[in-house]
Amino acid sequence: MERQIREAIIAELTRQAEARPQALKVDRQGDRFSVNGEIDIDELVMVVAGSIAGGP
Repeated sequence: MERQIREAIIAELTRQAEARPQALKVDRQGDRFSVNGEIDIDELVMVVAGSIAGGP
């Protein structure tokens, strides 16, 4: 389950950064991430909850 949550967080932060590059920047270096900017926490929570519930 941890892997699903991890992947969901990474995918959602990447999606948000791509949708709003002026507001959010995500840099990945191996297993480390640097996140700078505004995160839509409600969208992130929905994605994590969906990954736990077995959603897409």
